[in-house]
Amino acid sequence: MNTIAYLGPPGTFSEEAAIAFAAGRPDAGFLPLASIPAVVTAIETDAATVGVLPIENLLEGSVNYTLDLLIHETSLKIAGEIVIPIRQYLVARPGVRLSDVKVLYAHPQSLGQCRKFVERCLPGVATVASLSNSAAPAEALADERPAAAISTLRAAELTGASVLAREIADTTTNVTRFVVLAQHDAPPSGDDKTSFCFAFDEDRAGTLVGALHELADERINMTKLESRPARAMLGQYIFLVDINGHREEPHVARALARIMARTGMFKVFGSYPRWKG
Repeated sequence: MNTIAYLGPPGTFSEEAAIAFAAGRPDAGFLPLASIPAVVTAIETDAATVGVLPIENLLEGSVNYTLDLLIHETSLKIAGEIVIPIRQYLVARPGVRLSDVKVLYAHPQSLGQCRKFVERCLPGVATVASLSNSAAPAEALADERPAAAISTLRAAELTGASVLAREIADTTTNVTRFVVLAQHDAPPSGDDKTSFCFAFDEDRAGTLVGALHELADERINMTKLESRPARAMLGQYIFLVDINGHREEPHVARALARIMARTGMFKVFGSYPRWKG
């Protein structure tokens, strides 16, 4: 059986991503874990076949914890990606009405994403931080006061909470991109992405431009570029890049080889099919 590890508990957006990845895989099982490093360790030790981790949110940007693990702490490869719409719901114990609510449980990030609704429909209501979107409804149901929670729909279903309001986020187009980590990346599919990172031994004018020109010379489209501190010295950075194409395609392989020759540190995270929804 293929075991898919994810950042739990059940009812989170990470579980939704794991379920989406498991579509068409009837032998898939799920392993919810308490942290991002735990997911990585489960794959490295064969406790799980693959793992699903968040890497980028449309509003909040990159998930730095995941990026730093890929850069510094694991040789696992990205074998796929999933993009999940982030839909937030206001839920409560059956019988509690919106006008009754005295306290609101929410993950801090979800609370920030639903600020307008909270300010307009729950003015003056006390807020309590929850560890996850699935913990929030459970905590609201356990509270003796009239309490509500910002939750995923699946977490509401799992806890037996009633939905008071739907799609309450300030932005209804918000999505999170998840990556699938495995021992090996994916073979070419004809419509792939490659993710990699690099850093330079010395800081000189034009080094970054020169490396990126290697992509342009092979007519490779770069879809993402960002940087993370190198952890060695203040002012030194590691650059992370996503491109269209598979690392085994000749023109991509040529460009990557020339970038590696220009850099002091170079690491390919993997090549994998682009998510099509």
